[in-house]
Amino acid sequence: MSKQRKIGWIVVWSILAGFLLATVLSMGVFAGGTEPVITGSLMLGFAAGWSMLAALSDRYTNQPQKWAYVPAAYMSLVGLFLLLVRPGNGVIRTLGWVWPFLVAGLVVWMYLQVRKQLHSRTRYWVIYPVLAVLALGAVGGIFEKVHEQNNKLTLQGQLVDVGGYRFHIQCIGSGSPTVVLEAGLGEPSSIMSAWIAPTVAKQTRVCVYDREGRGWSEESPQPLNGDQTAEALHNLLIRAHISGPFVVAGHSAGGIYTLNYAKKYPSQVEGVALIDSMTPYQYERISGWSGFYELFRRASALVPTLMRTGIGRLVYSSAYSDIPSPSKDQERNFWGSPELWRSQRDEFSVIRTSLRQAQELKTLGNKPLYVISGQKGEQDGWGTAQDQMAKLSMNSIHQTVTGATHQSLVEEQKYAAKSAHAILQVVSAVRTGNQLTK
Repeated sequence: MSKQRKIGWIVVWSILAGFLLATVLSMGVFAGGTEPVITGSLMLGFAAGWSMLAALSDRYTNQPQKWAYVPAAYMSLVGLFLLLVRPGNGVIRTLGWVWPFLVAGLVVWMYLQVRKQLHSRTRYWVIYPVLAVLALGAVGGIFEKVHEQNNKLTLQGQLVDVGGYRFHIQCIGSGSPTVVLEAGLGEPSSIMSAWIAPTVAKQTRVCVYDREGRGWSEESPQPLNGDQTAEALHNLLIRAHISGPFVVAGHSAGGIYTLNYAKKYPSQVEGVALIDSMTPYQYERISGWSGFYELFRRASALVPTLMRTGIGRLVYSSAYSDIPSPSKDQERNFWGSPELWRSQRDEFSVIRTSLRQAQELKTLGNKPLYVISGQKGEQDGWGTAQDQMAKLSMNSIHQTVTGATHQSLVEEQKYAAKSAHAILQVVSAVRTGNQLTK
């Protein structure tokens, strides 16, 4: 093989090797890791590819690409820093004002070096597309920081210290019992503020809050499992001077936190509503859940890194069109941010513990329990699991809403009205002491 052909293959295989190594490290060796770990492992994988290009081209061709040692060194240093130091979100946010400009400058320099030193069609087919991706990432990173700076949301409600970090809570309406709403996996409270909270507030007091790291709530030092989240919510309600009795209602994974709260603080909880809730026996009773868990655990850990490039602002710019403002604007802003995806990764990293903890709740006695579920797109075993959860109380109802999906029960007005109705039926049963009715 001629040296001219060798350089082309070396370029292809070096870049491919870097990509494959980055994938193995981030999706295999460090699968499900925190943002600095995942970003650092990606950087080390790509650095290996650039090093391979520089070393092999120097040894086996007459076109040594020694410039490739520069991006290799840069990515190695960044990768090692992130893996060894593991900086927090504050440091990473600050670095967001620096790295896009460094990458942009590096791309320009690399382009000039490639143009002079690489005489192969792979310059156009491989290297230039890679540089284009890096350039887009740098531009997106600048866009993300500008968006963060100029599109800050007005706080709805208040921030309350729950033990070294602050949780956000907002209450509307008046009356007793007070309803506390739990959003689903990764969801900010704004999804519950869209349709459900205003409807419930017409008849009683209702509070929405953000679990750690999402919405307006701050990150905790470590991811909170179900019991710890219940304790944080307990502290939040006390310090915000919100007294019971409570009706707790949760959607999807929020149902797990609802059950954990009812388990830990039974004297405060007078009723429960589960809106298409996960079951504490998710692994045993829902077909395919274990496989989904492993895939989602690995993939979701990559998302915070991607969100630093501003891609989330594009993806979510037109999302949630079925809910009213300001909830719509909040959902778009929060879901487009790296912070929400960091919190989702953290929440998912301890979800198995949260599920096991919820299994410890064996009965709600005669407390009213309304289980409402969607009818479309449900996984095998989901309906049966809803029936099983309804057996937690001797005063319960399980209603399947025709035409509703998992998300439409909170996102679409006509189906969210069904969810609000279920909650209000629990409120009514608590007030009157009567059996639940549909």
